[in-house]
Amino acid sequence: MHYLFLSLTQDTLYVQEKKQQLHVSQQEFSFSDFDVPNTIEHLAVRINEQFPTISGAVLDTIPPEFYIENPHVTPLNAGVENLIKHFSELLNCPILTISEQLAAVDLATAFKEKAEYSTWHLDYFGYTPGKEEYSVESLLTTGNGFMGLRGTIPEMTLTKEHYPATYIAGLYNEEQSEIAGQIVENEDFVNTPNNQYISIKVAGTDEWLSLENAVLHHLHRNLDLKSGLFTSHMIIEDAHQHQVKITAHKIVNMAQMNNYSIKYSVTPLNFSKDITLKIETDGSVYNFNVERYRNLTAKHFHITHLEAEKNKTILEVQTNHSNISIRQSAKIIGDFFEADTIRHSINDKKIEQEILFYAEQNKTYTLEKHVQVQASIAEATWENPAAQATSFDSEFAESKHAWKELWEKADIQVTGDLMSQKLLRIHTYHLLVSASPFSNDQLDVSVTARGLHGEAYRGHIFWDEIFILPFYILHFPDTAKQLLMYRYNRLSKAKENAQESGYDGAMYPWQSGLDGSEDTQKLHLNPLNGEWGEDHSILQRHVSLAIAYNIWMYWNNSGDDQFIKAYGAEMLLEIANFWRSAATFDEKTDRYFIDKVMGPDEFHEAYPNSTESGLKNNAYTNIMVVWLFEELENILSLLNTQEQTALFNKTHTTQENLAKMKDIRKRLALEINEDGIIAQYEGYFALKEVDWEQAKEKYGNIYRMDRILKAEGQSPDDYKVAKQADTLMLFYNLNKEKIDEILAELGYDLPADYLEKNLLYYLDRTSHGSTLSRIVHAQLAEEVAFHDLSWKLYQEALHSDYQDIQGGTTAEGIHTGVMAATIYVTLTTYAGIDIKKNDLTIKPNLPKNWADMTFNIDHKGIHYHLTVSKQSVRICPSQDTTILVKDQPYQVIAHEETTINY
Repeated sequence: MHYLFLSLTQDTLYVQEKKQQLHVSQQEFSFSDFDVPNTIEHLAVRINEQFPTISGAVLDTIPPEFYIENPHVTPLNAGVENLIKHFSELLNCPILTISEQLAAVDLATAFKEKAEYSTWHLDYFGYTPGKEEYSVESLLTTGNGFMGLRGTIPEMTLTKEHYPATYIAGLYNEEQSEIAGQIVENEDFVNTPNNQYISIKVAGTDEWLSLENAVLHHLHRNLDLKSGLFTSHMIIEDAHQHQVKITAHKIVNMAQMNNYSIKYSVTPLNFSKDITLKIETDGSVYNFNVERYRNLTAKHFHITHLEAEKNKTILEVQTNHSNISIRQSAKIIGDFFEADTIRHSINDKKIEQEILFYAEQNKTYTLEKHVQVQASIAEATWENPAAQATSFDSEFAESKHAWKELWEKADIQVTGDLMSQKLLRIHTYHLLVSASPFSNDQLDVSVTARGLHGEAYRGHIFWDEIFILPFYILHFPDTAKQLLMYRYNRLSKAKENAQESGYDGAMYPWQSGLDGSEDTQKLHLNPLNGEWGEDHSILQRHVSLAIAYNIWMYWNNSGDDQFIKAYGAEMLLEIANFWRSAATFDEKTDRYFIDKVMGPDEFHEAYPNSTESGLKNNAYTNIMVVWLFEELENILSLLNTQEQTALFNKTHTTQENLAKMKDIRKRLALEINEDGIIAQYEGYFALKEVDWEQAKEKYGNIYRMDRILKAEGQSPDDYKVAKQADTLMLFYNLNKEKIDEILAELGYDLPADYLEKNLLYYLDRTSHGSTLSRIVHAQLAEEVAFHDLSWKLYQEALHSDYQDIQGGTTAEGIHTGVMAATIYVTLTTYAGIDIKKNDLTIKPNLPKNWADMTFNIDHKGIHYHLTVSKQSVRICPSQDTTILVKDQPYQVIAHEETTINY
């Protein structure tokens, strides 16, 4: 057992290296003015350099002089537990307290148990109000696919310091706002009434206890990813020196989509007095999560009914224009009060309930609040909701069992890398909070770009689905089908959108919400200069290609021909008809072109000095159009003659239309230079280069290079700068072999190493303004054997929300796209599975510090349990089948584990 013993003094970290109990060596690392997390990060780098192969560490108790001599730290924000958390994550190993070491019978077992805990739990210690707190709340969100509750403690209210919120999937409302002298309309994801508020007041004080008016001695918030249980432990002291320990537990029931429950316990630590508990049902809330939206209209609903009787309350509201009704029914129970003793106060916005009781020192008093949330858009549970909860423990047991079922299908187990394991579970958890098999079959929704966690992007559905749906396709195909039905149910609106813009077929909106209308805002705020400018992102027509790709991916992986015949073929054909009508033949070049579009790289909206927005022959768009036309032919072959005729009549598709698609797919234009670099769009090579070093020196964070250039009075349209290199995104979607085929069919001959050249070319010009950019580049880098680069970008993507690397965006909700993409790349790039072929194909390519991976997937109706290592694949299928491992076929038997060595 090779481990470290860490001990802190006021200015030095002593590090002893031990093997078993024997002292091997010692290092001393000095510091001044200790700061969390900066000093820890600096020390961790030095420890990793000196001790690269440790399996664990032990942290000694912190002496009082450490806090006396370092004014930036206190036991609240730099206690032993918080220091262990930070050191453990940076050293990527479990760390024990000295008491845990002394209690351990076997040190190796103790380290293993601590590592297991760490990979299943999110822990936050202390409290930093503002944007950092908002980010913590996003990451501590609990939910079940129908609703999400941000990770606040009950005492928190809506302020700039913290932000409790209750979100319901599919709940939108449109309001007008005056911006830059004009009226604009925005559809927003609605923050609904808050039923989580609970606080206390001790006799002799005149304020309800809050973090703003009291001394906080201890705050630890924990989220158990395995069970969905949120727990907070707080010790707080009011202005009259009353110290109280408050513990809160919160769950959103994964098995019963309408229910959430709170268990709230109060323990007086240094007094015996009367205490008043206040419990609120608050309809005064509004949208406040995203700072740049705060000058927009924020109140999206009006109250229609308030009722309180004994221990029960009912609050009903309706959105102002979408006319969606929400009902929240609550009940409070406890063994230290009677329902008849609860005092009620109802005003026009909220219900307040108060419970007065005598509290004895060191005795704990526990209240439970059970809330049932209904929305009229979920019609079945609006009319016939499940029974309201009666016990926190029974609700938790039911929800925990549902989570267990989900984890059995979706968990990825990685051996040899504590932090990658932890982050993969964090990402899986938040995807299941955002959409769940237990709720989504009753909903007409898709997964928002920020989950049920925040209000950024107004809770809309974007092309991020192309990253998100593969997670469900692999693990929960029925949920994937429901998410695709969200798009089918809005096909008529997509056809209207196309017609209004002068196109045929279906043009799905860049931002979709309630009914599938185009909900992209017309103006966008640049936070660097505070100015509003026109937003042209509506031209990202490639969202329709993402939908087509997901339809194909679902069908190709599930073999669900019935879905294709009933829904999928119609959507694909309507999307194809749109792109057919968007292509124009140029007699001079003898090729078709597509213009008036933007690619996934949102930094370029128009040509330099152009008065019109839109670009011509975007490489990502054009190649995906060719792919669509090719696959459409295969999809249509699934339909018999009668089914094809009915489909063509329904979509007004002629044989001439189909012939034109076939012609376009052979003669659609790309711009490619002599080195084999595929231009992001026609004219890209003529743009100016950015001085990246100067920009980094001046601004540090250059992720949003577009905003930097605009703030300097320039335009990103003039420069070879990318938010994410959309040309490279093609290789994320399609196998290189497929792209080779498409390029050959188009008549382009590129050098053999064109992928490597394109990767390096665009890497030098990409700012990674999207977290998705890193994970796409990570996959491509691995494909061309740039292993170190792949690992670096993969790790940045894994950590992007957890460390909030974009400087505050996690505060506005997690990024579901990058969370799903990291899971997909883990399975496809590193485990090496390929689900795009008829037989499951596996070419393992594990990172050097991973011993093995264990996971489950569904493919072609067969469930697989797999363990992939550097030497072998162990596989157990649910049916007899053939798989390919490193291009060699193997027969595997149902319910028997087969080991394939290589």
